[in-house]
Amino acid sequence: MEFVSIRIITGDVARLVDFYEHATAVRADRAGEDFAELRTASATVAIASTRTVGVFAPGSASEAANRSVIIEFLVDDVDEVHRNLTGLVAEVVTEPTTMPWGNRSLLLRDPEGNLVNFFTPVTPAAIAKFAR
Repeated sequence: MEFVSIRIITGDVARLVDFYEHATAVRADRAGEDFAELRTASATVAIASTRTVGVFAPGSASEAANRSVIIEFLVDDVDEVHRNLTGLVAEVVTEPTTMPWGNRSLLLRDPEGNLVNFFTPVTPAAIAKFAR
């Protein structure tokens, strides 16, 4: 088995795609106004409109309702990501902070309210864990 993607349902695909393109510096592949994908080396963030829910499973998902998942991105410099997003993010949950497990993390909410964690390993053990 291979983890391939996470899909975010939104009422405003363009707004959410713009946010993730800016935050990740990854250009999205847009398949019309209802669907886009941002592909990284390890997984894809798919962004779909609420209209797509009716196609695959009516009533099964809704926008801005997640309170249990954190979307995480391994980045080269979390402090640079923080500087890049200053003024563009409505809610920074935790400023860049070095966590006890060795990652320096920035936790914020995307425009749909989903938690997003950008992190950089900074201790030898964390660096070894995520060595590419």
